Amino acid sequence: MNQAANPTVHLKIERRSNHPWIFQKMVDKPVEKPRPGTIVDIVDRDGAFAGRGFYNGHSRIALRVLTADPDEAIDEAFFARKIAAAVQLRRGVLKLDAVTDAYRVIHSEGDGLSGLVVDRFADTLVIEYFSAGMFKQRDVIKRCLVEHFPGAQIYAFAEDHVQKQESFDLVHPPAPKPTVIREHGVQFHAAPGSKHKTGFFADQRDNRRMLAEFCAGARVLDLCCNSGGFGIYAKVVGAASEVVGIDLDEEILQVAEQNARLNKAKVRFIQADIFAWLRDVAANPAKKFDVVVLDPAKMTRDREQVIPALKKYLDMNKLAMGAVRPGGIFLTCSCTGLVSEEQFLDMLRRAAFYANRTLQVLKVSGAGPDHPWQAQVPESRYLKAALCRVE
Repeated sequence: MNQAANPTVHLKIERRSNHPWIFQKMVDKPVEKPRPGTIVDIVDRDGAFAGRGFYNGHSRIALRVLTADPDEAIDEAFFARKIAAAVQLRRGVLKLDAVTDAYRVIHSEGDGLSGLVVDRFADTLVIEYFSAGMFKQRDVIKRCLVEHFPGAQIYAFAEDHVQKQESFDLVHPPAPKPTVIREHGVQFHAAPGSKHKTGFFADQRDNRRMLAEFCAGARVLDLCCNSGGFGIYAKVVGAASEVVGIDLDEEILQVAEQNARLNKAKVRFIQADIFAWLRDVAANPAKKFDVVVLDPAKMTRDREQVIPALKKYLDMNKLAMGAVRPGGIFLTCSCTGLVSEEQFLDMLRRAAFYANRTLQVLKVSGAGPDHPWQAQVPESRYLKAALCRVE
């Protein structure tokens, strides 16, 4: 791409940050507005070059900066370099192929590719677009990925609210065939393109393995169990004596049952609302568990709804602690990116107070290292997981 041909977008501010997002209010409206996803040169208020990236006049994030180097073009070679570096991190540095064939290949800003997420599920690559700019580069991105994963089946999608916010239309292809992935010797069904995205969350890989270390001979409760990841690990890897998984969604529990059969693991799955179910358990000391996991779905995407989301987290954590026997282990998680680690831990403190339990935090972790985040972009660090002992 000829850099000189890029339209120029001017900022109202002096660029004093290396965060890749520049919001609409910081940008002078161009006289001739480039189409959403156009590659532009960015100049700050003082006339200094401030970067090169995607422009979208319809989005709250007006600019996504991809490079601060005036001599670096955003062309096919750029995407080839960035994607090769992301794959090398997973395969060469983290050596993930030795333990799993399901991992995040590209983690948006964490890999310098704002608005692009790619997940691997065995021989299927799932591309998710979060920006019009990345969607415009879809053919280039696919070509670069196939070089590293020859023969891979590629499925691309974008959630409806993203397409609306970013002004692009993606006609979803037919969903690929469901597949089976492996992880630390455990197997799971994955179904990209299904209602549940994939029916499998690779981001909890390390936390599943960590929790299994506390499960030998234990009674384990997996709350909001989804497709049964934590519970099946507890049985297969951790040698738990009894595992119960609770979820409200009947469809995902069918996947969980299939996953248990796949691993010859005896796990009892119950369709129930965890609030009502836990109130019954908390009232009966004989029903308490040695290990309890709580991993609910994302609570909100709306900044205005963070306080109500924290209230819901508080209620469910207070009840979940009531199901842990004294001295037992409690792993509690939040994948709501808008809730910070500080807010999450403060909520836990209050939940323990209201539950009249003492919470000893053993470890605070997040997503696996295939979900890296750059120091200047803490927003990429969405998953929080606190491993605790409950007295």
